[in-house]
Amino acid sequence: MRGINDPQGFMFSYLSPDQRVPKNHPIRAIKEQADAVLKRMTKIFDRMYSKVGRPSIPPERLLKAQILIALFSVRSDRQFCEMLDYNILFRWFLDMNMEEASIDPTTFTKNRDRLLEHKVAHRFFQAIVKRARQAELLSEEHFSVDGTLIEAWASMKSFRPKEESAEDRPNTDDDPGNPTVNFRGEKRRNDTHQSTTDPESRLMRKSSGQEAKLSYGAHALMENRNGFLVDLAVSLAGNRAERTEAATMVKKLKRRDVPIKTVGADKGYDTKEFVKEMRIQKVTPHVAANIERRGGSAIDGRTTRHEGYKVSQRIRKKIEEIFGWLKTVGGMRKSRFRGRARTELQALLAGAAYNLMRMSRLMAA
Repeated sequence: MRGINDPQGFMFSYLSPDQRVPKNHPIRAIKEQADAVLKRMTKIFDRMYSKVGRPSIPPERLLKAQILIALFSVRSDRQFCEMLDYNILFRWFLDMNMEEASIDPTTFTKNRDRLLEHKVAHRFFQAIVKRARQAELLSEEHFSVDGTLIEAWASMKSFRPKEESAEDRPNTDDDPGNPTVNFRGEKRRNDTHQSTTDPESRLMRKSSGQEAKLSYGAHALMENRNGFLVDLAVSLAGNRAERTEAATMVKKLKRRDVPIKTVGADKGYDTKEFVKEMRIQKVTPHVAANIERRGGSAIDGRTTRHEGYKVSQRIRKKIEEIFGWLKTVGGMRKSRFRGRARTELQALLAGAAYNLMRMSRLMAA
């Protein structure tokens, strides 16, 4: 029998958001892990806010909102606030009832400086790593490093000579916001040019033959047992940035008394400086041997003859899966913010979302 469409809505509803989210939905395990980590950060949140004044939106809710933005590939804070009005799953994840008003987009903007000042994103990310370590999901000895580029929120038209003033810029169009710029034949380098939109971004290309773009460098440290993201950093793009940040992340692990023994990496890390630095740290550099490099590879048979070297070279490629997720799902192909600090904040929260998803799957298995 054909059903009848009744346009008359119900005046009252006796269903909670929890009843609308399926019991076997994977977001439930992610919410459980996120709530457990945020509960341990209560003292940090207490120091962030004044004891008097009008109550704010709980910082736990704002951080969990950023987790949802990364997990569901939401384009912006404003789009998320619009979706929060009608998405029951989002409201359930943020512990909101159906009568509460959505979050104003400017709330994220005003609280971003507070998150940066108190390094909340770093602490949230490391708290998730600590919880995974306590659950014995991480390797304590074998790790891998790699780097990639994040496109900056700046146009190539904004890459102008440093000594050029606003009055010297050519105005050949009636649209000052999007002028016609012809830089054909002009040599543009980072030491002579700078973006007027995002001065911290640098002109870089991932490899020879590819297009150079205004970018930031993103660097990841992965443990080799389950492919868990242990550390993540964003730096100014540069030829040596990958190796410098990798060495810094290894030092941070050593300071936390992690008995790291090996670090796997690709050919870009096969330099005498990086290999020497790892050996000073008493870490075996399992880098891919670049025999085509002038002067030969920085490692020899003392490293490559062991079976563990072959295992590290096979597992280190999993770190590309992390970068792939961060860029395609987590929204990190191009930064949504200007400046290195805010780009790193976005990357850390996306990395935290990846770790929560990974940890919930591993603990369920």
